[in-house]
Amino acid sequence: MHWYDTVALLLTTSALFSFLNYKFFRLPKTVGLMLISLVAVFALFGLREIGVDMIAPATKAVQSIDFSEALLQGILCFLLFAGALHINLGEFLEQKWPIGILASLGVVISAAVIGTGAYFLFPLFGFELPFLMCLLFGALISPTDPVATLALLKTAKVPESVKMKIAGEALFNDGTGVVLFVVLLALFSGDAPVTTSGVALLFLREAAGGILYGLAIGYAAFELIRRVDDYHVEILLSLALVAGGYALASVLHVSGPLAVVVAGLVIGNHARKFGMSEKTRHNLDIFWNVVDDILNVLLFVLVGFEALLVNVKFTYALAGFAVIPLVLFGRFASVSLSSFVSYTLKPFGRNAIPLLTWGGLRGGVSFALALALPHGESRDALILITYMVVVFSVLVQGLTMGRLVRRFESDKSVTAS
Repeated sequence: MHWYDTVALLLTTSALFSFLNYKFFRLPKTVGLMLISLVAVFALFGLREIGVDMIAPATKAVQSIDFSEALLQGILCFLLFAGALHINLGEFLEQKWPIGILASLGVVISAAVIGTGAYFLFPLFGFELPFLMCLLFGALISPTDPVATLALLKTAKVPESVKMKIAGEALFNDGTGVVLFVVLLALFSGDAPVTTSGVALLFLREAAGGILYGLAIGYAAFELIRRVDDYHVEILLSLALVAGGYALASVLHVSGPLAVVVAGLVIGNHARKFGMSEKTRHNLDIFWNVVDDILNVLLFVLVGFEALLVNVKFTYALAGFAVIPLVLFGRFASVSLSSFVSYTLKPFGRNAIPLLTWGGLRGGVSFALALALPHGESRDALILITYMVVVFSVLVQGLTMGRLVRRFESDKSVTAS
């Protein structure tokens, strides 16, 4: 299938599913679109049972898209920038310690807890994975997904202080999680020395390098933007910043996700205040909101249809059901310990821990990283398990987050920090 035909089919399907969700189901976009896509997949299998086989052409269309490549090297940079663009820097800096600790130490704690737990859990279901592979799984499943999480926050009435923690963490721990995954993958494949200094150097280059690089390209773009007063040119400069900046980050071997988030904060705050007219700000917001919405729709429809490519084995599926509570426990442990570390600097606030635990959704990023694992039986197992965690996270946690918030509100127990 030609790439244009695939894109056209995906856009058409996404538009129809969006219409169905808006008109009949009224679910949050990410939840509704993934649910409708999964129902469509099951419908295709049902049609095959009555002699109408549409599985083969649908599978061929999905296979023609390299999901991992499309998300990690294309879609993600635009979604991260669009999310960071609307983060208020003052509110972000007020919560900088909780966000920073959650997005760094929290990811490491979660990856260690989940990876260690998985290492002892998987043999109970008849298969064993190397400890480093289990840690890779912990690394890919630990970051909260910025796409799913930010979409959730648009509909759930989460207290503002908690909302900023969730949003800020989701934007930054995605980059941290990718860096941790890259480091562990390099160790697993033998591309990096298995020494403390080697790991630290690789992590420092990716993470610190990504942040510094993001500041540099963000301020370079600001200097160009403030010298023109034409919103067409300024929007084009923001597009160049994201696409070109992200591409160059991979050449420099620094974290592209972290760089794009930092650049987005610079443009969304400093450039918005000192380098743009009111007309430019208005049009820039409209443009990036549309980009954000369209890519969100495409991503979660595609995540739903990726079920066609998952190699389902009964033992792997059973392990997937067992891993879901393990992932939630890892998230709870990381949030609780991060809260303890952050306490003297900036307390998390009452009931922030359960809201942060349940509101930390997994999404397309985790699945894309699973697809980037080395080929083999271990990869097949972890792809299915990751997919099950992502589906549970988006559908169950995404649908019940609002109810959890309302419960705390009814108890008059949610307080701002």
